[in-house]
Amino acid sequence: MEMKNEAGNEKWRGSVGGLVEGPIDQVWKLVSQSSKLSEWMPMVERCTDLAGEEGIPGYVRLVSGFMFPEKDGDRSWIKERLISMHISSHSYVYKMEASNVGFDGSTNSLKLFDYEDNTTLVNWTFEINPLEGSSEDTIIDYLGFLYKSCINRIKFAIDALPPLKNECTGE
Repeated sequence: MEMKNEAGNEKWRGSVGGLVEGPIDQVWKLVSQSSKLSEWMPMVERCTDLAGEEGIPGYVRLVSGFMFPEKDGDRSWIKERLISMHISSHSYVYKMEASNVGFDGSTNSLKLFDYEDNTTLVNWTFEINPLEGSSEDTIIDYLGFLYKSCINRIKFAIDALPPLKNECTGE
Protein backbone atom coordinates (compact mmCIF):
# COMPACT_ATOMS: atom_id res chain seq x y z
CA MET A 1 0.00 0.00 0.00
CA GLU A 2 3.02 2.31 -0.36
CA MET A 3 2.29 5.49 -2.24
CA LYS A 4 4.39 8.50 -3.14
CA ASN A 5 3.29 12.02 -2.37
CA GLU A 6 4.04 15.03 -4.56
CA ALA A 7 7.42 15.62 -2.94
CA GLY A 8 8.38 11.99 -3.56
CA ASN A 9 8.29 11.04 0.12
CA GLU A 10 6.77 7.69 1.02
CA LYS A 11 3.66 7.67 3.17
CA TRP A 12 1.89 4.71 4.67
CA ARG A 13 -1.86 4.98 4.21
CA GLY A 14 -4.85 3.15 5.56
CA SER A 15 -8.58 3.46 5.95
CA VAL A 16 -11.30 1.85 8.04
CA GLY A 17 -15.02 2.34 8.12
CA GLY A 18 -18.08 1.14 9.91
CA LEU A 19 -21.77 1.68 10.34
CA VAL A 20 -23.08 3.24 13.53
CA GLU A 21 -26.72 3.08 14.57
CA GLY A 22 -27.56 6.71 15.14
CA PRO A 23 -28.42 9.81 13.14
CA ILE A 24 -25.49 11.62 11.53
CA ASP A 25 -26.02 14.81 13.57
CA GLN A 26 -25.83 12.87 16.82
CA VAL A 27 -22.69 11.01 15.71
CA TRP A 28 -21.13 14.32 14.59
CA LYS A 29 -21.95 15.97 17.93
CA LEU A 30 -19.96 13.23 19.64
CA VAL A 31 -16.95 12.81 17.34
CA SER A 32 -16.36 16.52 16.66
CA GLN A 33 -15.86 17.52 20.31
CA SER A 34 -12.47 16.97 21.94
CA SER A 35 -14.08 16.86 25.37
CA LYS A 36 -15.95 13.70 24.32
CA LEU A 37 -12.93 11.88 22.86
CA SER A 38 -12.49 9.51 25.80
CA GLU A 39 -16.15 8.47 25.50
CA TRP A 40 -15.56 6.75 22.16
CA MET A 41 -11.80 6.24 22.20
CA PRO A 42 -11.33 3.93 25.20
CA MET A 43 -7.53 4.20 25.07
CA VAL A 44 -7.68 7.99 25.55
CA GLU A 45 -7.56 9.13 29.16
CA ARG A 46 -7.28 12.86 28.68
CA CYS A 47 -7.63 15.50 25.99
CA THR A 48 -6.34 18.96 26.87
CA ASP A 49 -6.84 22.17 24.90
CA LEU A 50 -3.47 23.80 24.21
CA ALA A 51 -4.14 26.64 21.75
CA GLY A 52 -6.86 28.15 19.62
CA GLU A 53 -10.56 27.49 19.58
CA GLU A 54 -12.00 24.03 19.11
CA GLY A 55 -13.56 23.56 15.68
CA ILE A 56 -11.43 26.32 14.13
CA PRO A 57 -8.39 25.31 12.02
CA GLY A 58 -5.24 25.89 14.05
CA TYR A 59 -6.77 24.53 17.27
CA VAL A 60 -4.20 22.40 19.13
CA ARG A 61 -4.97 19.63 21.61
CA LEU A 62 -2.89 17.15 23.61
CA VAL A 63 -4.28 13.61 23.66
CA SER A 64 -2.84 11.17 26.21
CA GLY A 65 -3.54 7.66 27.35
CA PHE A 66 -2.63 4.14 26.30
CA MET A 67 -3.06 4.52 22.51
CA PHE A 68 0.22 2.83 21.72
CA PRO A 69 2.20 0.52 24.00
CA GLU A 70 5.31 2.17 25.45
CA LYS A 71 8.28 0.05 26.52
CA ASP A 72 8.58 1.87 29.84
CA GLY A 73 4.85 1.58 30.58
CA ASP A 74 4.35 5.35 30.30
CA ARG A 75 1.28 6.80 28.68
CA SER A 76 1.51 7.78 25.07
CA TRP A 77 0.80 11.37 24.09
CA ILE A 78 0.13 13.14 20.81
CA LYS A 79 -0.07 16.87 20.16
CA GLU A 80 -2.58 17.38 17.32
CA ARG A 81 -3.44 20.44 15.24
CA LEU A 82 -6.81 20.79 13.52
CA ILE A 83 -6.14 21.31 9.80
CA SER A 84 -9.75 21.53 8.64
CA MET A 85 -13.27 21.04 9.93
CA HIS A 86 -16.32 21.11 7.69
CA ILE A 87 -19.54 20.93 9.68
CA SER A 88 -21.68 20.81 6.54
CA SER A 89 -19.89 17.70 5.24
CA HIS A 90 -19.33 16.22 8.73
CA SER A 91 -15.56 15.91 8.31
CA TYR A 92 -12.29 16.98 9.86
CA VAL A 93 -8.54 16.48 9.54
CA TYR A 94 -5.98 16.53 12.37
CA LYS A 95 -2.19 16.52 11.96
CA MET A 96 0.00 14.96 14.64
CA GLU A 97 2.64 17.60 15.32
CA ALA A 98 4.58 15.92 18.13
CA SER A 99 4.33 12.68 20.09
CA ASN A 100 6.23 10.08 22.03
CA VAL A 101 4.99 7.36 19.65
CA GLY A 102 6.75 8.33 16.41
CA PHE A 103 3.77 9.54 14.40
CA ASP A 104 4.90 13.15 14.02
CA GLY A 105 3.65 14.57 10.71
CA SER A 106 0.89 11.98 10.36
CA THR A 107 -2.69 12.94 9.53
CA ASN A 108 -6.05 11.50 10.52
CA SER A 109 -9.25 12.30 8.66
CA LEU A 110 -12.75 11.45 9.80
CA LYS A 111 -15.80 11.79 7.57
CA LEU A 112 -19.41 10.83 8.24
CA PHE A 113 -22.01 9.84 5.67
CA ASP A 114 -25.77 9.73 6.21
CA TYR A 115 -26.51 6.10 5.40
CA GLU A 116 -30.14 5.12 5.90
CA ASP A 117 -32.68 4.59 8.68
CA ASN A 118 -30.77 6.76 11.19
CA THR A 119 -27.52 4.97 10.46
CA THR A 120 -24.21 6.74 9.89
CA LEU A 121 -21.21 5.49 7.95
CA VAL A 122 -17.98 6.52 9.66
CA ASN A 123 -14.89 6.60 7.42
CA TRP A 124 -11.49 7.10 9.05
CA THR A 125 -8.39 7.51 6.89
CA PHE A 126 -4.83 7.98 8.04
CA GLU A 127 -1.47 8.75 6.51
CA ILE A 128 1.76 8.29 8.43
CA ASN A 129 5.43 8.68 7.78
CA PRO A 130 7.24 5.33 7.69
CA LEU A 131 8.48 4.21 11.09
CA GLU A 132 12.04 2.97 11.07
CA GLY A 133 12.33 -0.61 12.29
CA SER A 134 8.60 -1.25 11.82
CA SER A 135 6.67 -3.17 9.22
CA GLU A 136 4.23 -1.11 7.16
CA ASP A 137 1.65 -3.91 7.19
CA THR A 138 1.93 -4.35 10.95
CA ILE A 139 1.51 -0.63 11.67
CA ILE A 140 -1.36 -0.18 9.18
CA ASP A 141 -3.12 -3.28 10.58
CA TYR A 142 -2.65 -2.06 14.16
CA LEU A 143 -3.97 1.43 13.40
CA GLY A 144 -6.86 -0.08 11.45
CA PHE A 145 -7.75 -2.29 14.42
CA LEU A 146 -7.41 0.61 16.85
CA TYR A 147 -9.58 2.99 14.81
CA LYS A 148 -12.15 0.30 14.02
CA SER A 149 -12.53 -0.37 17.74
CA CYS A 150 -13.19 3.36 18.22
CA ILE A 151 -15.86 3.34 15.52
CA ASN A 152 -17.49 0.36 17.23
CA ARG A 153 -17.55 2.30 20.54
CA ILE A 154 -19.37 5.31 19.05
CA LYS A 155 -22.76 3.59 19.38
CA PHE A 156 -22.27 2.98 23.11
CA ALA A 157 -21.27 6.62 23.61
CA ILE A 158 -24.31 7.83 21.63
CA ASP A 159 -26.63 5.70 23.75
CA ALA A 160 -25.32 7.59 26.81
CA LEU A 161 -26.08 11.03 25.27
CA PRO A 162 -29.35 12.87 25.80
CA PRO A 163 -31.56 12.63 22.70
CA LEU A 164 -31.32 15.42 20.12
CA LYS A 165 -34.28 17.76 19.94
CA ASN A 166 -36.05 18.34 16.65
CA GLU A 167 -35.35 21.99 15.82
CA CYS A 168 -38.71 22.40 14.10
CA THR A 169 -40.97 20.86 16.75
CA GLY A 170 -38.80 21.21 19.85
CA GLU A 171 -39.31 17.51 20.63
